[in-house]
Amino acid sequence: MYTPKHFQLSNHQEAISFMQKYSFSTIVTMLNGVPEATHLPFLVEQRGEELVLVSHFAKANPQAGAVLNETSLVIFTEPHAYISPSNYEKEQNVPTWNYLAIHAYGKANLINDKNQVNQLLEKLITFYEIDYLQQWQSLSEDYKLKMLNGITPFEIVVTDLQGKKKLSQNRTQVERENIINSLNKSTNPTEREIAAYMNKTL
Repeated sequence: MYTPKHFQLSNHQEAISFMQKYSFSTIVTMLNGVPEATHLPFLVEQRGEELVLVSHFAKANPQAGAVLNETSLVIFTEPHAYISPSNYEKEQNVPTWNYLAIHAYGKANLINDKNQVNQLLEKLITFYEIDYLQQWQSLSEDYKLKMLNGITPFEIVVTDLQGKKKLSQNRTQVERENIINSLNKSTNPTEREIAAYMNKTL
């Protein structure tokens, strides 16, 4: 990911927290020479020194086989906002876009053991909707087995983590405050969220 120095998100824990907050992500893998993408919810886990991403494909998804042989890219991104040049002190300026993004690279390992697969699903349920866990556990074993047989669970140990936090750090203090004030007036909650992230960089 192209990341000028002043936009680098180099704090490892900050990157992990962002990934956990915006965990519905895009996994990209080469398949027959063409980039293939699937949109999936991920668990982002720190296991000692390793950062591990856990999710599952539908078994019919051809990308499920490709991840074993190729390095995958998982893209975590969510809040973003158009930045008008009206916020700048000089007229000779152009619009831009502020955003945050994390790119995580690694090769996938499939999870085949049924007990491990069931544990993975229970961890996903606990993370996304803990109130559903009791209902899942009460379902018949035949039904759960049918569901388990329809997915390909996997985990990726991250070997390269790249973070970008483009929040007008290259602009003057006055301009950054103008942008924050403008975004805070927006009816779009995503734009107000970018303003909140910008506030942390002042």
